[in-house]
Amino acid sequence: MKETVYIVGHKNPDSDSICAAIAYAEYKNANGDVNAIPVRLGEVNKETKFILDYFGLEEPMYLETVRLSVSDLNFDKVAPISPEISSRLALELMKKNNFNSLPVVDEDEELVGIVTISDIINSYIDVWDNNILGKSGTTLENIIDTLSADIVTVPKEIKPFKGKVLVLAMEPKAAKDYIEENDIVLCGNRRDVQEIAINSNISLMIVTGNTKVDKDIVDLAEKNKVTIISTPHDTFTASRLITQSIPIKEVMTSENIVKFSLDDLVDNVREHMAQTRYRSYPVVDHNNRVVGLISRYHLISSAKKKVILVDHNERSQSVDGLEDCEILEIIDHHRIGDVFTGNPIYFRNEPVGSTSTIIASIMFENGRRPSKKIAGALAAAIISDTLLLKSPTSTNTDRIMLERLSRIANLNIEEFAHEMFRAGTSLVGSSPEQLLNRDFKLFTINEEKVAIAQVNTMDLDSIKDLKADLISTMERKLKEEDYSMFLLMITDIFNEASEMLVVGPHKELVAEAFGKKLLNNSFYAEGVVSRKKQVVPPITNLIAKIEELQD
Repeated sequence: MKETVYIVGHKNPDSDSICAAIAYAEYKNANGDVNAIPVRLGEVNKETKFILDYFGLEEPMYLETVRLSVSDLNFDKVAPISPEISSRLALELMKKNNFNSLPVVDEDEELVGIVTISDIINSYIDVWDNNILGKSGTTLENIIDTLSADIVTVPKEIKPFKGKVLVLAMEPKAAKDYIEENDIVLCGNRRDVQEIAINSNISLMIVTGNTKVDKDIVDLAEKNKVTIISTPHDTFTASRLITQSIPIKEVMTSENIVKFSLDDLVDNVREHMAQTRYRSYPVVDHNNRVVGLISRYHLISSAKKKVILVDHNERSQSVDGLEDCEILEIIDHHRIGDVFTGNPIYFRNEPVGSTSTIIASIMFENGRRPSKKIAGALAAAIISDTLLLKSPTSTNTDRIMLERLSRIANLNIEEFAHEMFRAGTSLVGSSPEQLLNRDFKLFTINEEKVAIAQVNTMDLDSIKDLKADLISTMERKLKEEDYSMFLLMITDIFNEASEMLVVGPHKELVAEAFGKKLLNNSFYAEGVVSRKKQVVPPITNLIAKIEELQD
């Protein structure tokens, strides 16, 4: 069975993050070694949605965490049982499948109880009440199955088995004093005892030792509406077995059932198991329907999820639970961050304008030609991340790869870029919160948390009315998340400049780091379009200087 590997971009994904994950997953799957699944860690923005729709690609599934959940475990797949089946049948099923418990479900397949081997054995040992069959409401089918019996005669209207269980191993005259209406009797081949039992209006007569029943006794039973069955077991064995015909509902645990759902995290499951002493626990789906059983063994033998990171290598930008999974590869074009691995991995980091450039290079280096759709998506991501090669992060490698991919995708680069940027930079209907989350990244610089968001636009004037709300929202998030500073780049794509909104205790120093004066939490930076190459470096130098002054 192929192992599943998740291709993960960063939080608040941009077009490069999404397209790189999709393309690399296709590349990995074509090799046939793994089942690679591209995932996203947030909602796709307008630009990315335009790209996916344009090239007919599906949006990656959302992944909240890579912490192990119950659904990731190889727990026991077991068919649940009905509460009406006999204890003996349940015990046989457990022995056959090497289970120590079985989940019990109702007619809607919803969990109503769980029965263990101990429940059945304890009930068998503790049964001293000869009215147990009547009280439990066991069925004729259960009794027949338990005793491996054959039907001799069954009336159209079966009497309820409400009486006591009797073994008729006595003189007929003495037997008559014990038998009451609706009793269940076990007897051998004594015709006189059989006749007295039937005439006493019993409900069921069990003839042991495969004894042949005379026709006139059968006729008498039919007349008195008495059921007769014949078992191959001797009387002693039959009397011991018959109590095992009681339905499971009489011995199962039906209250305070400890169960787990497919979405439960393994860490939480382990904690709950530590507080109880059961050997197995039911696993249910979202509709409370049983899908299997889980035990401590499954937690011990569980394997970590496997991931490949693209377009990032910092924990703060990555998926929740990253420390609990196995990182196989990292493909990125940013600075080296703080992701740690337990083993050596394939780490490809290049100073190019887009991770999609690196993904395309890997494909071509290995003699692989991307499909038309994937080539188009990779080209679109390069256009997006390099601002149509106008960003200072763009390189000759980006240009070469963009031209090569656009030929495969039959794409007019200029026309497509204009259409994509127009669709992606529309601010109509966007709230300040949405704009700040559109392309947000958190950087840890010398243990300081620096938030930098970026919004691309083709018209800076369109955001003027939102500035005050944007600044107040940034100040609120600065306090709530304990950021050292929060910057928003409002980037004019075609004029190659950005208006910078800044909040934080050192906001004036941020403006000075760019040679500007801060006015109403804002300054205009000509030629600044790259967060990675033109904003992070001066902010890093600024934080170092502030720390020197504080020392």
